[in-house]
Amino acid sequence: RYPDPRQEAFKARFATLRGLSSPDHLFVGVGSDEALDLAVRVFCVPGRDAVLTCPPTYGMYSVVAQTNDVRVVRAPLRLDGLDDFDGSGAFVAASEDDAAAAVARPPPRFSLDVPAIAAALRADPLIKIVFLCSPGNPTGTRLDPADIRAVLELPFYHGMVLVDEAYVDFCPDPAHDSVAAWTARYPNLIVTQTLSKAFGLAGVRLGIAIASTDVAAIFNKTKAPYNVSTPASTLAVRAMEPTSLALLRDRIALIAEERKRLVAALRQMPRVGAILGGNHANFVLARVIDDAGRPDNARAVAVYRALAEEDHVVVRFRGNEPGCEGCLRITVGTPEENTVLLACLAERLSASNL
Repeated sequence: RYPDPRQEAFKARFATLRGLSSPDHLFVGVGSDEALDLAVRVFCVPGRDAVLTCPPTYGMYSVVAQTNDVRVVRAPLRLDGLDDFDGSGAFVAASEDDAAAAVARPPPRFSLDVPAIAAALRADPLIKIVFLCSPGNPTGTRLDPADIRAVLELPFYHGMVLVDEAYVDFCPDPAHDSVAAWTARYPNLIVTQTLSKAFGLAGVRLGIAIASTDVAAIFNKTKAPYNVSTPASTLAVRAMEPTSLALLRDRIALIAEERKRLVAALRQMPRVGAILGGNHANFVLARVIDDAGRPDNARAVAVYRALAEEDHVVVRFRGNEPGCEGCLRITVGTPEENTVLLACLAERLSASNL
């Protein structure tokens, strides 16, 4: 038989998990990328309209815009501010030792530049979607909900705000850090989530859009009739069972511990500078430096290629993105995988010919 086109069993369980008032707020698609593409097709006119992105960010926002003949306007994230110090996601500066310092602390690196976003939206009234990523990819930084609210409530902007929360389950407090529940009172908000990250079901290819019931209804009418297969739907429903959710929580806790382990080890390695961003995801963003302590893209690329081609260890080179010069994005694996990664990375960074 054909699969259930409405995915009602999964939607009911997922709505309960996320504290939503009704599964009518949900769209289920082939990965969250389908929801990103649908948003552009529904809200933008090809050859005329634009979307706004905040680099460094997930590249798929630009891809779906360009595929649909929609312009891309950019308002970069703030490249100043604090980085997480120890992999805990707490933004504690190394020199802080009193409450006064904490109060005076600047915002995290890779925060939203709300004035720049507002200026871009004023300058181009044909921007129909603002894409935000929280936690960011490749930054790993959770966006301040107050900044997201500020964009949602700009009085002169009448388009949509799409918040990509693919990594939200790795945040210290996902229920507080997510803005998914806000869709009940902000009709201009869409939140995308996925089973590919914390749930570990990337092969299932199942993503979710959370929106007002009106927007969710439009998405469900616009999608292909049987976009999610029966095997994918069955596995997604099983992922919502209590035993599966208990395993999810255990896995997230282990990843958080291993993330701190990676950060501590990376800080001791030669030719590694700052660990950038907030460490609110399942990866860390490490800067490779030259002998003078400056970001070094050439060295980072050499390490990236040697790891992939000789050690069969895959990391991501992100040095061409704003504020990420010399950076490798390193996924937190199992304890055994992380041990191999650290050994290979230390050897490559110590090589005399690097």
